[in-house]
Amino acid sequence: MAFQSLKSLSASYASLALAAVALIAHPAGAQAVQPQPADDGNDVVVTARRLSAARASIQPQVGASTYTIDAAAIQALPGGQNAPLNQVVLQAPGAVQDSFGQLHIRGEHNGLQFRLNGVILPEGLSVFSQALSPRLAGQVELITGALPAEYGLRTAGIVDITTKSGTKDGGEVSIYGGSHGEIEPSFEYGGHAGNTNLFISGSYLQNDLGIESPDGRSDPIHDHTQQYQGFAYLDHIIDPQSQISVIVGASSQRFQIPDVSGQLNGGLGLTVNGQTNFPSQDINESQTESTAYGVVSYLHTSDRFTGQVSLFARDSTLKFTPDVVPDILYNGISQAADKSDLAGGLQAEGAYHLNDQNTVRAGVIVEVDRSTSRTTSQVLLVDNNPASPTFGGQISDQPFTIADNGAATAETYSAYVQDEWAPLKNLTINYGLRFDQFNGFRAENQFSPRVNLVWLPTPSTTFHAGYARYFSPPPFELIANESVAKFVAPTGNPLVTSTAAPATTTDTTPYAERAHYFDVGLAQKITPALTLTVDSYYKLSTHLIDEGQFGAPIILTPFNYESGRQYGVEFTAAYNKGPFSAYANFAYEKAQGLDWISSQFNFDQASLDYVRTHYVYLDHDETFSASAGASYLWLGSRFGFDLIYGSGLRADLPLATPITFPDGSQLTAIPNGGHTPGYVQVNLSLSHRFDNVVTGPYEVRLDVINLFDRAYEIRDGSGVGVFAPQFGPRRGLFVGLSKSF
Repeated sequence: MAFQSLKSLSASYASLALAAVALIAHPAGAQAVQPQPADDGNDVVVTARRLSAARASIQPQVGASTYTIDAAAIQALPGGQNAPLNQVVLQAPGAVQDSFGQLHIRGEHNGLQFRLNGVILPEGLSVFSQALSPRLAGQVELITGALPAEYGLRTAGIVDITTKSGTKDGGEVSIYGGSHGEIEPSFEYGGHAGNTNLFISGSYLQNDLGIESPDGRSDPIHDHTQQYQGFAYLDHIIDPQSQISVIVGASSQRFQIPDVSGQLNGGLGLTVNGQTNFPSQDINESQTESTAYGVVSYLHTSDRFTGQVSLFARDSTLKFTPDVVPDILYNGISQAADKSDLAGGLQAEGAYHLNDQNTVRAGVIVEVDRSTSRTTSQVLLVDNNPASPTFGGQISDQPFTIADNGAATAETYSAYVQDEWAPLKNLTINYGLRFDQFNGFRAENQFSPRVNLVWLPTPSTTFHAGYARYFSPPPFELIANESVAKFVAPTGNPLVTSTAAPATTTDTTPYAERAHYFDVGLAQKITPALTLTVDSYYKLSTHLIDEGQFGAPIILTPFNYESGRQYGVEFTAAYNKGPFSAYANFAYEKAQGLDWISSQFNFDQASLDYVRTHYVYLDHDETFSASAGASYLWLGSRFGFDLIYGSGLRADLPLATPITFPDGSQLTAIPNGGHTPGYVQVNLSLSHRFDNVVTGPYEVRLDVINLFDRAYEIRDGSGVGVFAPQFGPRRGLFVGLSKSF
């Protein structure tokens, strides 16, 4: 099945939910609505699918914009299941590519919430790594727009992965690799015994392009990565109305930090242990990121009520290992960072079919997050006595050690109730109220009303409109005030500072973001195979949250704009008929903020003065973006391509004449005032399945990434919170062989 937009089906969610309840009460009807292949004539399989449909009815997406990629569509993409998850989601409209595998949805820096079978996966400490693989996905949904009340806290987009379940016996082993020294063996297996279904998968990856190239090379210097991933899903049907399921997964991924060549120092004029130069191509830094997660869920359904209670947990660690001497020469600081985060909680939700017009849903989510940070920084001491003849110069070439360790706990409590009301056959209104309480570095809360309307003026036309009030606490990797003081006066003597002292010392703790969000869209089915959609949105924020990298360790730090505004429009076309499927998306967006009001020590005074009175673009703003793809199946061979286009992420705009402010500071470049050049990346895929061969079946595939070998910048090293340049991948050729059993 091809990539598709489900907005055209949004108005059917009310009837689908009611149908799900009816199917629960009448299993025979389930078989009629969801016919099974001949080899699936198994009561356990039918019951499992019926319970899965009941679980989905708890979390409808009435009025939201939902884009779905199923397992077949993932396999048809270049790279197939071997591609990272961000490359799959990048095919959705409004999704923008950034460095380190980051994605931005509708002008948001982060704001993505990942779910497995509808259960929240807590945020973890990861920058480069991706804990979830497309290999475990039966279906990936990106849900965005004006979200119903069951979705909160992270609202830019919900990435809900329906995992493979093992209702069919069999598996696959494969080997994949090619350019950049890549090799990736993997396996997956699913099966059932009695009332129990099991699915497991695992993979190992190594290559020499772990992080984007910083200089456009096809094979960057010092960029090796090793990555392990494992996943398991198990469910047990207790009786026709009840099921318990377990999800466990883990990943461990190590990355070298790539180097550029030809530099000798950072131009800071420093000396470390008698050394003033160090070849940039010999710098040796690395980062290791690991995560483990688990979910246990109990589902029960009856004629009118379906409920699920889940326990979830995630443990993640991040460790940055520096190269001390060159780090100080180039950056003024060498920092070893070791962070860990353990999060867990409870998610209890249910749906009650009140009558033919109303289905009431409610839920409670509780999460506790414990974050630990241990950092050891090496700096040089600097004379800070204005009366001294060596004022501003380093006192010694021996590094001085600053230890900054801490731990903090956050608690989040959420509750919601909503009613899906169908006053007319072709009209559905979903309205509700959500409450969130966050107790972390700040204690904040909000009641958030939500309302969505879906109307079918004709059987082929769907109109939706919605409003949502959003509340988004900052990510939980914050810097405490004590950290700033330690670098300003590391010895306790105000006449001695350090090479890592910030330009400003104000450090207001980040706030939760509060926003009003409006969404209006229209979907038109032109033919049974072709659907066109248009969707527009407008968001007004107070304390808009952004993130940036403000030091050598590749760790993102949150900060707030006092006010923010984001708006845009998306166009989507999806075609699916017989062996041919295609999609195309185009998006226009603007994302701007005014006045940095937290974590101010990360910015120079002139930039603070300018942004205080001027809206500036967010660093991840990309005015135009597009994606497209197609696949065709012919005699067992599948031909496919996809492409992504971006008009360029933000960069600083140099000024011919600096702006001087009353405090004497001078602005030489407008923050995020420019952008990197636009780009197009085209990828191809070809696969063929051999069924009638000895020891078969086998599938072979050939993928070409960046077919035209266009060298393009994702980042140029400038912009708010941007530390270094990154380039998109150069042309790569990859081959794979898979055997099914």
